[in-house]
Amino acid sequence: MRLRTAALGLALALMTVGAPAASFATAPSTATLTLILSNHRFTPALANVRAGERIQIELINQDAATEEFDSHDLQVEQLVTPHGHVRFTIGPLRPGRYAFMGEFHPETAQGLMVAADQ
Repeated sequence: MRLRTAALGLALALMTVGAPAASFATAPSTATLTLILSNHRFTPALANVRAGERIQIELINQDAATEEFDSHDLQVEQLVTPHGHVRFTIGPLRPGRYAFMGEFHPETAQGLMVAADQ
């Protein structure tokens, strides 16, 4: 057991040798955004997020139909099963507006994410 612990410590030390300390400090933080899909509509339909942050989206589908979260702006497509949920990460985002929609119900499942320096 001591040998395994020592080997793990050595491996971790070797992984960080030569890596600048600033690279760890500048890694973007991650925020969580929960989106609910109900009656083929996203809630919230307008989501304000911090620019420069990675965003973990938790998509909860309360509908009895499969939906696909789709965004050309965010370059993501993600299926969510009926009464299911899925998590995925986007970003970090630059300041701007990012449209998204439900691919299977685009007439109602519309949303907008606004990334701003806060």
